[in-house]
Amino acid sequence: MNATEAAEALQDLYDIIEKSKKRKLVLSKDVIRQINEIEEGIIRNEILPAMSKDIEPRLSSIKRDLVLVVEYHPGEPISVALSRKMKINQITDAKTITPIQETVGEPVVSVKKTPDKDPRTPTKQVVNHTKGLRVQFPDGTVLCHTTAIDTFKAVLRRIGLQRVHDLNIQHAGYNVVSKVKRPSDGHIWQHELDGWYIYSNTQNRTKMDDLHYISDKLHLGLKIDVAK
Repeated sequence: MNATEAAEALQDLYDIIEKSKKRKLVLSKDVIRQINEIEEGIIRNEILPAMSKDIEPRLSSIKRDLVLVVEYHPGEPISVALSRKMKINQITDAKTITPIQETVGEPVVSVKKTPDKDPRTPTKQVVNHTKGLRVQFPDGTVLCHTTAIDTFKAVLRRIGLQRVHDLNIQHAGYNVVSKVKRPSDGHIWQHELDGWYIYSNTQNRTKMDDLHYISDKLHLGLKIDVAK
């Protein structure tokens, strides 16, 4: 989807909303949720990658962490706030919307069959250097699985999936622990765990931010580190 197609897709969504208002039709919560999901998907997959190409070179000279919050209202100048003291998940109602970079673990959707390889073709060994997570609880319990998502799921299960769900941590319009399954569009969005759906398509840094936020909100005292 190019820039023109993205703009047209967004306009189609806004036309639905405007025509409903004009006809005094009340859209159901499910329709509104789907509109929000599609809008955020276009922003995440089409608009943000284009923006990052322009912004990243300008920020490359900055060597310390910071959070930039962009406030946008149609027809008004853009406002940008800067903070070094908070993380994005600490901002009320903030949603971390990033271009998809990571696909981990077993998908909720079915796995596509790979084409049969010619037995004469040499096998190339690929070493996975992805870093995982290590989480220690105050009682000394340490959870550190082979993959970050497996550690993430194990930690959430130990904390309590309902407790985490009630914190309403959002990614792309979905709770990080949800009873709602995100429709598949070829990507692995969630992992199923004990009847819940765990939002898994986030970077490891985001998973760590989520765990820090959960620990702070529930006063858990977790120690969260990067592990190879």
